[in-house]
Amino acid sequence: MTDSKTVLRYPQVQAEGLDDWRFFLMKLHARFSTRSFVKGLELVTRITEAAEEANHHPDVVLTYPQVDVDLQSHDVHGVTSRDIALARRISEIAAELGVEAAPREVSTLELALDVPAYAEVKPFWAAVLGYDDSAWPSEIMDRGGRNNTLWFQEAPGATGEVQQRFHLDIVVPREVAEERVRAAVAAGGTLVSEEAVPAYWVLADAHGNKVCVCTADGREPAGE
Repeated sequence: MTDSKTVLRYPQVQAEGLDDWRFFLMKLHARFSTRSFVKGLELVTRITEAAEEANHHPDVVLTYPQVDVDLQSHDVHGVTSRDIALARRISEIAAELGVEAAPREVSTLELALDVPAYAEVKPFWAAVLGYDDSAWPSEIMDRGGRNNTLWFQEAPGATGEVQQRFHLDIVVPREVAEERVRAAVAAGGTLVSEEAVPAYWVLADAHGNKVCVCTADGREPAGE
């Protein structure tokens, strides 16, 4: 039997025959079409019981009309036999409740930034987004698992004047905004503009890539 801390690769996961699940970006992903919020809550409750019994806990998002489940062994940042076992149990629970899986609907969006050297800007982006920068050398991740991962693709030609086609807006509570701005500047960033404060601050990393720290204070709805 595979050790519970051994990270499994794509062929190994595929060989397990987890029809309800898809494996990418070092996680197992599943979506269950509950068709009602009540049925979704019932499924989540049963998943919670199974997770407690296994002492292994997935990331679960309940919305109408579906439940999304991600499985990863957080201590090794990958899929292990623990995740395979719990995935099977969750599929069994869904079948017992008459809930169908929708594996073709799962996806994960990552954002990539071309940089000449990621070490020069990674601390800034971790600070301004409030992300964890400890898991992978060239990647930072949302600590709560809700927002997109940002990774840095080293591109030696990404130098000189920045011609940025889009930038990120990170929206935070008003009481967090100035703290986040100070942290980003301390991590090597530049405060580009405060003209729209408290609606948003414009900052840039050491290569000139811009990001806005936004709040709801002073922002008008689109179209007004």
